[in-house]
Amino acid sequence: MYLLIPAAGTGRRMGSNRNKLLLLLRSQPIISWTLLAAEASQHIRWIGIICQPTDWEDFKNIIADCQLTKKVELIKGGSTRQESVYNGLQALPDGAEQVLIHDGARCLATPELLDRCALSICDCSGLIAAVPVKDTIKVVNECGIIQSTPDRRQLWAAQTPQGFDVKLLKQCHDEGVRQGWEVTDDAALFEKCGIEVKIVPGEETNLKVTTPQDLAIAEFILKSQLE
Repeated sequence: MYLLIPAAGTGRRMGSNRNKLLLLLRSQPIISWTLLAAEASQHIRWIGIICQPTDWEDFKNIIADCQLTKKVELIKGGSTRQESVYNGLQALPDGAEQVLIHDGARCLATPELLDRCALSICDCSGLIAAVPVKDTIKVVNECGIIQSTPDRRQLWAAQTPQGFDVKLLKQCHDEGVRQGWEVTDDAALFEKCGIEVKIVPGEETNLKVTTPQDLAIAEFILKSQLE
């Protein structure tokens, strides 16, 4: 299985002037935890890190420190996540039929989750890891007035990994460029193209580290898991 890791973002919401994935979490860069999970996966064989060239030297050092045995390639990122994934798809090795896409900031995803998605994508065209929403959700208008309350039983919080048929995903990205679509994940491109996307049970601890508060929560979760 091939794994693409979008890692070209900035640390703006983290209050940092550098790529947030280079910040430390329990004495290791955030991206290290993602890479170690991929290394421990039974099904992932190739890893592509999509990042800005200014960070390549740092990522090369991190890859060396992690002592990864799987092939890792650095791929030039775009100005948006959508552009970065597009670049990553073009850089996949010839013959890649399925791909997993996993945000580097979801550094607590387990090898078991990666493997669960890797196995599931062999039987469908697209999937995302997700967990059921526990809170009651309100739809609110621009004036702050509640408009409706969706049925919580039909709501799931999207995570990554997300898995796709490579040929179909490339077609959806090409269509997105033609139509000028701006989406926050690749599943949305499938949805816009009318292609079914399956849910695979995610993990409650698979949070995305975006703010200093998230980093503190991730620190606590890792501490409880490792000690």
